[in-house]
Formats: sequence, C-alpha cells, structure tokens
Amino acid sequence: MARRLGLTWDEANGIVERAVRRGLARRPTAAARYLGIDEHSYLKHFQFVTMVVDLERQTVLHVADDRTAETLAEYFDGLSIEERLAIEAVVMDMWDPYRRTVRDYVPDGDLKIVFDRFHVMRHVIEAMDQVRRRENRVLRQRGDHRLTGTKFLWLKTRVAGTDFTAAARRQFRRLRRSTLKSARAWAMKEAFRRLWDYRSIPAARAFFARWQAWAIRSRLRPMVHVAGIIRRHLNNVLNYIAYPLTNAVTEGLNAKIQWIKYSSRGFRNRERFKLAIYFHCGGLDLAP
Repeated sequence: MARRLGLTWDEANGIVERAVRRGLARRPTAAARYLGIDEHSYLKHFQFVTMVVDLERQTVLHVADDRTAETLAEYFDGLSIEERLAIEAVVMDMWDPYRRTVRDYVPDGDLKIVFDRFHVMRHVIEAMDQVRRRENRVLRQRGDHRLTGTKFLWLKTRVAGTDFTAAARRQFRRLRRSTLKSARAWAMKEAFRRLWDYRSIPAARAFFARWQAWAIRSRLRPMVHVAGIIRRHLNNVLNYIAYPLTNAVTEGLNAKIQWIKYSSRGFRNRERFKLAIYFHCGGLDLAP
C-alpha cells in the first residue's frame, strides 16, 4: 500500500496508528460480560503480549507487554467499579499471575474465573504423553518397538474415519487393550473428558475424586502429578459448569494474529505488533 500511494513506511504506519487511536477513543465504555485472557508470543525467547478479549463480540479489548500481574492490571485499572461488577466470567489458563490479578480487581473474582477446558485437557494429554515417552524408551532398550511411531495414535480421541488405515486401527486396538502403562494413561485421559458433561458441581466433584484416586493407584507419576495440579485448581475448573465458556474465540483470534505476523513477515517493533492486533482484531471504527 505504501508503494501504491507513494508513502514511506513510517507514513503508512502513521495512518494505522491514527486509525487505531480514533477507534479506541470511539469505542463504547460498556464492559464486557465474558472476558477471555491469553498470551501471544511476539518473538522467540519467550517474549509475549497479553490479550484481553470480549468473548461475546469476538474482539480484542486490550493488548499489553509481557504476561505479568501488572500487565493485566493495566486493563482493570481503566475500568470503573460498575464495569468490574458487570463482569460475569473470565476464561483463562492456569497462569497464577493472571488469576491473582482477577481476584484482586474483579468483585467475587475467584467465583468468576473459569479455567479453559482445552487448557486443562492439554495438561492431561501431556501427562499421558510423558508416560508413553518414558515407557517407549524402556521398551526400546529391551528391543521392543511396539510404541515406536505411535504418538499420533495416542493423542487422538478416537481412531476412526479416514485419518487412519485399517491396519493402524487394528494396531492401536491391540495397544490400548494391552497391559502397557501407556494404555492405562490413555484410558485415564479419555475418562477425564466426562468431567465436562456434568451439570452439577457436587456430582462433578465426586467424579474427579474417583478419577484422582484412580490416578494415584496407577502409580504413573505424570498422571499423579497432573491430578494434583487439577485438584489445587478444582474450584475454578468446575466453574465451567456454571459458565460453559472456553477460550475458543481467543484461540481463533490468535490464529488470525498468526496470519497477520506471517503476512507482515514478522514485527521487529512490539508497538507496531500491538497496533496491528488492534487494527485487525479490535472491532474498532477506524474511519477518518
């Protein structure tokens, strides 16, 4: 666009910057009822920006550097007490600085924090995969290659459809019916998915107690560890029953931002990266 209009790079960026400034000034002050909080990597070496998303309008409300408690506090500092009271639920991962900030700024915040179910499941899936990797190393030392090349099979919910050949389905059926530790971990992973079907918090709590006892009895260290993590955060995990919300909208915006980064061949300047997020994902009125 700069080439077509005969502008320099800085002049083109100035147009974007002024448009975003106008859009943010025009944006209604009404607080969102349902917020999503997530981070997006800016560069390599763990450099992040924190995003606050309106899950109903599917727009980015706030972008700030890093992923600290102070980063998120910037957003809530700009809200009135009435706007904070209007917040009904906040969906996030289990990052403690985010949790502490929401508890400090949002009235009854701990009752409104919903840990994203897909993030929780990632913890369980990763624990299962650790079991598989450890067992595979032991088996290969014995000359047993049953688990070699099977990672994708274990990560799938079901081995069906066109993703797998008939031979792969038969192979996995034999594996999951075996006495392998990986088969037990996979069964626990699949059983845990039932938690999200409950509509009663006491019933869901009782189910998790049974599942955690199973994990402890299994003596599979990664599964015992992940059960302990979920137990410590169980109240916020079970808030999903009252507010069946996920960060799927946020992940969709993350995918769009990833496309923006690719189209721009990356951003060397963090401020321009944040401007691009507001410009494309902020739902702003950008017109002069």
